[in-house]
Amino acid sequence: MSLSVVLTGATGGIGRAIAQALIARGDRVVLVSRSADEVGLLARQLGRGAAAGSVEALAVDITRAEGRAAILRVAAERRCDTLINNAAIPSFGALETLDDAHIEAVISTDLVAPMLLTRALLPVLRLHPRATVLNLGSTLGRLGLPGFTVYGAAKSGLRGFSEALRRELSDGPIRVCHLAPRATRTAFNDARVDAYNRATGTRSDSPERVAAAAVAMLDGGPAERFLGFPEALAVRLNGLVPTWLDAAFGAHRAALRAERATPIPSQPIPLESHE
Repeated sequence: MSLSVVLTGATGGIGRAIAQALIARGDRVVLVSRSADEVGLLARQLGRGAAAGSVEALAVDITRAEGRAAILRVAAERRCDTLINNAAIPSFGALETLDDAHIEAVISTDLVAPMLLTRALLPVLRLHPRATVLNLGSTLGRLGLPGFTVYGAAKSGLRGFSEALRRELSDGPIRVCHLAPRATRTAFNDARVDAYNRATGTRSDSPERVAAAAVAMLDGGPAERFLGFPEALAVRLNGLVPTWLDAAFGAHRAALRAERATPIPSQPIPLESHE
């Protein structure tokens, strides 16, 4: 049975890959992004050869109440049974180099907006015998790294939200899942993050691999998954003894000190989940 999906952050690398995978198998998708031009173009590209009505573009800001209200209206009209919270903005740099507006924007987009949008759509999702909320987190939400204090905090909060909501709704039709990719090869990373990843030997995945994992979760896969080795193992060890790995991040601290902080826009545009 095909799904009817709301996908935020649809125009980023991971978002595009997820949208392509869903449309290719016959699901219906509402593509949500701030950029009307980008989301409109993506909808036209994905709509070629797809069934009529399979793809709809919605240009809204999920951090604003009117944007979430617009998503709710479309989700109700299309009887959506799946919400994928994928929209996020990046954050990298020593904490002391990040300004107030940037920190607030990251927490608002990466954590608060998904929580508020999920709450708004719960009545629509409950109309179905089976529905899913899939939150795209990050390994950095469970394994804190130097340079990712703000992004890691937001994604840690998203994981906690996912876990608590999963247990809160476990006796009903709505399944809550959390997928945490490691570094992903998309434009979400700027040159500074790419240099940091090279210096620290950080491994990365393609957005298509992340999309395949997301689709598998929607089809009844595990409720939580951390992608990649050794990251998934490190997450487990970090959960058992949180301070045990502290000494293992010397290279990360050195890479963070080596890079020169550059100005960060106070109102960055949401792209996708994970760096």
